Amino acid sequence: MKLLEERIRKDGTIRGTEVLKVDRFLNHQMDIGLINEIGKEFKRLYGDCGVNKILTIEASGIGIACITAQFFNVPVIFAKKNKTKNIAGDVYTSKVESFTHGKVYDIIVSKEFLGPEDRVLLIDDFLANGSALQGLINLVRDAGATLVGAGICVEKAFQPGGDLIRSMGVRVESLARVKSMDEATNSIEFCE
Repeated sequence: MKLLEERIRKDGTIRGTEVLKVDRFLNHQMDIGLINEIGKEFKRLYGDCGVNKILTIEASGIGIACITAQFFNVPVIFAKKNKTKNIAGDVYTSKVESFTHGKVYDIIVSKEFLGPEDRVLLIDDFLANGSALQGLINLVRDAGATLVGAGICVEKAFQPGGDLIRSMGVRVESLARVKSMDEATNSIEFCE
């Protein structure tokens, strides 16, 4: 998606060769016009798949998932990183290692909201090592639901996550695939 690539070049911040900050427009301060276009693109890509639920993980994917869900006219579920008093009863649980935070979380979704009748599209802001997506995939499979695929805003194609998830037979559509980046030269290269 050229619009997203151009925005990354303009307002993204590179740290070293592995960290790309997009917090000016995607996952801290959010450019709703841009995210609206992202939602339209995910609808174009997955619109014929019978999606009836969108699943993301707390917290950065929630806004993107919500705007995307408007185009599908379906609810959003977000996997919580901590069990709270608000979640009563049975839950699906999976472990996720956060690349950004460097820690392992138990993510949970109430069994009330995810079941065998669901056709689920995963949405997230980044794909790096694939741990978050693996955790979400496990939740979908534990629920007996059908995984339609994953919509990712930014994939770091030089890290193993995309290849790993695709090797599991999951359809992954990434709107901007970063081939390489370097803070010293302030350069970023996208995959064709």
